Amino acid sequence: MSAVVEIVSFGYLHGEPPSAHLTIDLRHHFRDPHVSPELRYMTADDEPVRAAVLGTSGVAALAIATAAAVEAFADGPSAGTVTVADGCAGGRHRAPVFARALAELLRDSGHDVTVQHRDMHRDVVQR
Repeated sequence: MSAVVEIVSFGYLHGEPPSAHLTIDLRHHFRDPHVSPELRYMTADDEPVRAAVLGTSGVAALAIATAAAVEAFADGPSAGTVTVADGCAGGRHRAPVFARALAELLRDSGHDVTVQHRDMHRDVVQR
């Protein structure tokens, strides 16, 4: 069954997670490109960041598992938009790359998907 899916990437350091049916926390299990000085000031719009995130062990499997969870929501008895929020520390690297990968999987399965990056435009968090 086809569903309308909204994906919102965000950074936990910029506020509370957005309201969602599924919230994926990417902070603790996946290496942060922020720790690499050459990637720190880049975003998910930059190929080296996308390659670093998508090349991280477990990210592809998590995207597939999240897509399966969205499918389960879509197959439920109540129609409506399924919202997925995925967050990392600053919202510039892991979360938006993951959101785009998930969106691609869901679109390939016939879903109508929108993606928002709540915090990707924000300045790098100094920590």
